[in-house]
Amino acid sequence: MAGSLVYRQTVWMRAAHWLWAVCLFFLLLSGLGIFNAHPVLYLGKESGFAYDNALLEIGARDGAEGPRGFVRILGHEADTTGWLGVSGEDVQAFPPAVTIPSYYSLATSRIVHFFFAWVLVGTLLVWLAAGLRSGHLRRDLWVTGADLRALPSDIANHARLRFRHGRRYNVLQKLAYAGVMFLALPLMIATGLTMSPGADAFAPWLLALFHGRQTARTIHFLVMLALVVFFLVHMLMILAAGPLNELRSILTGWYRVDADAEGEAE
Repeated sequence: MAGSLVYRQTVWMRAAHWLWAVCLFFLLLSGLGIFNAHPVLYLGKESGFAYDNALLEIGARDGAEGPRGFVRILGHEADTTGWLGVSGEDVQAFPPAVTIPSYYSLATSRIVHFFFAWVLVGTLLVWLAAGLRSGHLRRDLWVTGADLRALPSDIANHARLRFRHGRRYNVLQKLAYAGVMFLALPLMIATGLTMSPGADAFAPWLLALFHGRQTARTIHFLVMLALVVFFLVHMLMILAAGPLNELRSILTGWYRVDADAEGEAE
């Protein structure tokens, strides 16, 4: 049974949420444009023809009927003509429909990527300061012992698509959001800096931390994939839990809780 509306999302949280959404959209598509310049991921400090340390390669080779796209992962190869490697008349790893710009331009992709990367960093710092000041980090993202004890039942309820609308985040929300904010995004920023010669000159320990630029690039790509999966699951949960209530919360801050949650402490 639905209860009353409560003010759950502050203006700082809502602004940061939408800025992150915009930044991650442009970072993803411009990042794929950058990746097209050399669509191979390596593990180690060095790369090139003399090394056999590629984990992933997306490319194309000439066939009897023209170029054929392929993806090679850990030595296992699959034909991907039409969607990766070769898409229509374009021979590149990711097709123009999912890159910024829609044509190959490494310089333009890098400009867009770096701009939104710094906007993301600035937004994250403001969010952290506002969250500490308002108590949001401690109140809504700190995982307690009671949260962990409730984890099995929360997983079971989600598997049955039974969602409780309370004033506070449930433990799965806390773990997911904290993982993104305090693990995935900092890791993306750190590995991005490691790939920059300027940052390496200022902080050479980054190269040692991530075992070289090539490993940092691979980690950067894998974390990007993890964030894409998080986004897809996030959208599915919004649809399953009640999209109107969730959208009202992130647009206006007001969230309708269940009747039995009205007495929870704010």
